[in-house]
Amino acid sequence: MAPGVEPRQQVQEQKEANARLSRRNGALDAEVRDLKQGFEAIEERARYELGLIKQDEIFFQVVPPPPSPGPGGR
Repeated sequence: MAPGVEPRQQVQEQKEANARLSRRNGALDAEVRDLKQGFEAIEERARYELGLIKQDEIFFQVVPPPPSPGPGGR
């Protein structure tokens, strides 16, 4: 305890500090979630639109068979 400071006052000051830190933690948590979702969206677009893959991944491309010629076709 700091000399000359009432225990109740110390408790109140600590509660206020805790509340500030809790708000800050909430803001940081929201920022982390936004960054993760943003990164996931970028990764998804890179994969599907540009065909990019991660290091150590194996890419398989499934090619549909060519259409068979219909009656009278070659």
